[in-house]
Amino acid sequence: MRHGNKVNHLGRKTGHLKAMLSNMACSLLEHKRITTTLAKAKSLRVFVEPILTKSKNDTTHSRRLVFSHLQNKEVVTELFRDIALKIATRNGGYTRIIRTGFRLGDNAEMCIIELVDYNEIYTNEKAKKTTRRSRRGGGATTPSVSGETDVEDVISDEAVAEETIVEDTVDDEAVAEETIVEDTVDEEVVAEDTIVEEVVAEEAVTEEAVTEEVVVEDTVDDEAVAEETIVEDTVDEEVVAEDTIVEEVVAEEAVTEEVVVEEEVFEEAVSIEPGIEETSPETPAEDSTEEEKKEEN
Repeated sequence: MRHGNKVNHLGRKTGHLKAMLSNMACSLLEHKRITTTLAKAKSLRVFVEPILTKSKNDTTHSRRLVFSHLQNKEVVTELFRDIALKIATRNGGYTRIIRTGFRLGDNAEMCIIELVDYNEIYTNEKAKKTTRRSRRGGGATTPSVSGETDVEDVISDEAVAEETIVEDTVDDEAVAEETIVEDTVDEEVVAEDTIVEEVVAEEAVTEEAVTEEVVVEDTVDDEAVAEETIVEDTVDEEVVAEDTIVEEVVAEEAVTEEVVVEEEVFEEAVSIEPGIEETSPETPAEDSTEEEKKEEN
């Protein structure tokens, strides 16, 4: 029997239970919301809320105590840096358990446990305005008078309710008209932007066409100039060829004339050489006789 035993061991031994609660607390502090069974969520709430209370006092001692339970440096840093500022004005009750039904298979009751200050749906919900009217009149009154005052209060409450409804409808219509006007303005702006873009696109197309025409004209001019330069080059080459032919002919004529002159000179020289050979032997004899005569004298 478990008389006086308030701890739910969850079918686990002590070491396994502490490790499981530590891991679940780290997941809750990191993700701000986890899904688990209802029994585990209730045990986790008892485990994690004292840790959240310790995080409000940012000292080395508090950090060491929290780390001894969580054994995770990143989670401890996030707890003292972000979560502690978020829960600074809350005195307890840092978590909320929301039941989600029963799990298929073992039919265990499931729930979501989350940090209260990180639920944007519940925290941003505005409280409804309530109009409270006090009854007028004091002292003892007759039943008829009290009945009349009750009727007046009911009528006044209905009038106030109708006025609030009318004001709400007027506000809704004004908001709807503003949204319609904004939508029309946005559509007009978009239409103007599209028109401007189309005009810019047409101008770009016309500019491209003009540039293409200019390029075509430039290519035609270049081709005409190239043809003219080719014709001029051919004419110059023909003239140069004729000049070279004339020069070659003149050179050949000059060479032939020189050959003819040389032949004539050679023939003349040949005709003169026999006379020289006949007189040449006599001259040395005559010289020798003259020398002999001088010696004798």
